[in-house]
Amino acid sequence: MYTHNRQVSLGFTPDRYPEGTHICYLYDDEEERKRFMSAYVSSGMDEREAVTYLADAAPGALDRTFGELGIARPSQDRQNHLLVASAVETICPGGRFDPDAMLDRLRDMYALHPAGCAGARMAAEMTWALHGIPGSDSEHLTKFEGRINEVLKTHPLTVLCQYDTRKFDGATIFDLLNVHPIMIVHGQIMRNPFYVPPDPHSGAPSDTCGGK
Repeated sequence: MYTHNRQVSLGFTPDRYPEGTHICYLYDDEEERKRFMSAYVSSGMDEREAVTYLADAAPGALDRTFGELGIARPSQDRQNHLLVASAVETICPGGRFDPDAMLDRLRDMYALHPAGCAGARMAAEMTWALHGIPGSDSEHLTKFEGRINEVLKTHPLTVLCQYDTRKFDGATIFDLLNVHPIMIVHGQIMRNPFYVPPDPHSGAPSDTCGGK
């Protein structure tokens, strides 16, 4: 059973964070990313959470994700606690980015966790948004990321979004930072000074930075 005040380990930092934390991971070092994601997934399993990892890979190549990240496969009795899936297939079924449908999936990741799980977390390789899929332009992507914060208030899934700064342009990265309260830069996790909390009336980011 989920508790809204539960503090969880992210694996790559000694600090614990509230479940439902929304994290923007900016990286330019693939080996660092693999270490962090291995720790994030492993700590989720250690916390007895349901873990979903969305890889920017074709469905037939997903098995390689375990080896690339050094993720240990779960025991037989916990196999349904870890799902590695295609980011494109999950986020853009039918070949189009549908933010409303994906937000519903995030709610389900939290609400429909397997019996025996204390909570749920998800990590996504966001390079899927660079494949020219209809609806995945930077403006729609940023608005979607901002709406995730509202979902997490009632469905506190811990969400970690991975952005390769070598592939996303600077303007897009800045806009994405505005909608993530926590960020990881150069391997350091911190409260995001660029975060703009959503306008309570519109659900969109307000005009004034409110990061703590």
